[in-house]
Amino acid sequence: MAQPVLLDTCAAIWLAEGEVLAKPAIEVLRRATEQGSTTYVSPITAWEVGQLVAKSRLKIYATPARWFSEVLDRGARLADMSPDLLIASSVLPGRPPRDPADRIILATARDLGATIVTRDRTLLDYGRQGHVSVVRC
Repeated sequence: MAQPVLLDTCAAIWLAEGEVLAKPAIEVLRRATEQGSTTYVSPITAWEVGQLVAKSRLKIYATPARWFSEVLDRGARLADMSPDLLIASSVLPGRPPRDPADRIILATARDLGATIVTRDRTLLDYGRQGHVSVVRC
């Protein structure tokens, strides 16, 4: 079975909005689907989308709540965001990013054994440290 996939916020937005992803990201998503693995999205993505809309940095076709619900309706599964996961996000190995949302995404991927689909430079840099699997979208 393929490794699970975790969409970071930009990847979830691009997929929902029909943007073109990089070939490596498309391949990881295709393989996960073909091999019966799960594609996850973190609850922190709902918060980040809400923040982007509130700050007029993102225009979407629905309210953030409805938009996020539709992302889940399209097949992404909601990842857990337990107290243990939040604690794990504060004690990541290496040199993790300072942004709490990025740290939650990283801790989630580590917990799930998932590859993060992202274009976020700090997440990609952390992946190069060898602490999590990442693929550029």
